[in-house]
Amino acid sequence: MLVLTRKINEEIFIGSDITIKVVSSSEGLVKIGINAPRNVQIYRKEVYDRVKQKTIEASKASIQTVVDLQNYKIKKL
Repeated sequence: MLVLTRKINEEIFIGSDITIKVVSSSEGLVKIGINAPRNVQIYRKEVYDRVKQKTIEASKASIQTVVDLQNYKIKKL
């Protein structure tokens, strides 16, 4: 992990198209601004973890549905 010290209004560049700027700092909180292309998804960790968990749950449910359908037999009339 790279750890940097920045002052308010100082920036960090990631590649040539992502910029992170320290906007303000007070009472132990730091506000940052991120400038990135629209196709770059940016999430807070707690939101990312929630989305990831919901995706795993949905995947497991769809696998169970496939298994259930494979065990279902259609009777011919």
